Amino acid sequence: MGLFTRKPLDLLLAEAADSEKGLKRSLSGGALVALGIGAIIGAGLFVQTAAAAAQSAGPSVTIGFILAAIGCALAGLCYAELSSSIPISGSAYTYTYATQGELLAWIIGWDLVLEYAVGAATVGIAWSEYLNNLLVEVLHMKPIAYQWCHSPFQVSPEGVHGIMNLPALGIVTLISLLLIKGIHESALVNNLIVIVKVTIVVLIIVLGWGYINPSNHVPYIPPPSKYIDHEGVSHNFGGIMGILGAAGTVFFAFIGFDAVSTAAQETKNPKKAMPMGIMGSLLVCTVLYILFAHVLTGLVPLEFFRDPNKGGEASVVAAIRAGMPAGYSWLSKSVTVAILAGFSSVILVMLLGQSRVFYSMSKDGLLPAVFSKVHPKFKTPYLGNLVILILVGAFAAFIPGSVVGHMTSIGTLFAFILVCAAVIILRKSAPDLPRQFRTPMVPLVPILGIIACGLMIFGLGWENWLRLIVWLLLGFIIYFGYSRHKSKLNKLK
Repeated sequence: MGLFTRKPLDLLLAEAADSEKGLKRSLSGGALVALGIGAIIGAGLFVQTAAAAAQSAGPSVTIGFILAAIGCALAGLCYAELSSSIPISGSAYTYTYATQGELLAWIIGWDLVLEYAVGAATVGIAWSEYLNNLLVEVLHMKPIAYQWCHSPFQVSPEGVHGIMNLPALGIVTLISLLLIKGIHESALVNNLIVIVKVTIVVLIIVLGWGYINPSNHVPYIPPPSKYIDHEGVSHNFGGIMGILGAAGTVFFAFIGFDAVSTAAQETKNPKKAMPMGIMGSLLVCTVLYILFAHVLTGLVPLEFFRDPNKGGEASVVAAIRAGMPAGYSWLSKSVTVAILAGFSSVILVMLLGQSRVFYSMSKDGLLPAVFSKVHPKFKTPYLGNLVILILVGAFAAFIPGSVVGHMTSIGTLFAFILVCAAVIILRKSAPDLPRQFRTPMVPLVPILGIIACGLMIFGLGWENWLRLIVWLLLGFIIYFGYSRHKSKLNKLK
């Protein structure tokens, strides 16, 4: 078998139709929209809006959000076509296997580990940090002892060494057990979390709108210049380069909508529901992001976000306290609740996505059979969830969150590029394939998607490219040492 042998479409469609022996179909289009919003709105909105305004674009960070959304929408249109045409778990991995062959499918499947598993662990670590914030600032309780909420590689200013991050391990364990119980129950919990965090975002927009100081939005697009932050890092500020820099920064706040496509095999009517879930969640989040950024940059002047004591994770809380009357202190406290809720739903969707990608890879023989073993009652890949719990839980408990950096974004953007390419290839190789949703203006839209994602990858820097290369080399060792010899497609030849 060649490295670029494609998985036949008839096999994929037969697997999608055989839902009785596989995963349980229980998700509606509305549930998929909520799933997408749950994945997208996390701490990125609360943290990176202020960072992009301070370092790159000022008030025109809203334009940066629009550009990032356009890049995601171009890829989202391609995801929508493929997920409605090939409604099966696996997302970009499955689409790549059908259009570009096994080796590239393995690369993208291995690459998605960066987005889903490593991303879930990293968010779990951040969840632990915000739990302490909630305990101290909102509930006025003592924080969890340093050694039990930090990894062994971390040391406090007072010289206390971390032992393990118990809250991070706890939230990953809790959500993994929920996913084992069932996709319906997981979606219900996600819906409740989405209601909480979207309500708080809307409250900030509605209540903060009346306290916008128009002078804070002048000039809306600052003139081009250089800004050196408190760590000595230089940034292009203002003008078109500043807006592009802001787009690259706030792109992280959009990561996750693609995870909706991993639930295709658990959706009641995937050909209609998938496009609705992907594009609907993107549209809702883009509108909220733009309005949120407009309010936030209007409450306080630009220099406020450049103050290291007021920026970063506390930027939104500090801006509400500074730009709104004292009577709204409850709103600033609610931000911590929204961030914790946002983190929880992001972890849920990331772990869901990872288990479903591994499920598909296991069904193809590229990973051990344990990852595709379905629970007889719950109809979920429970053993795979347990293995992923051990891997992600170990990372969350014992590794500092700063290790990952922007690798999650590189993995995501790389997947987007291959999905855009898959639409073009599938239009040529399978023109008669029934498509409930068709990406408009092919090949223009997919090509623009590839260019947009490529530009954002270019902006992430060579250090992150080097880390990605090392990660992929490790993946090649596993593929050529195990997966290629176990491939079911190889045995059919």
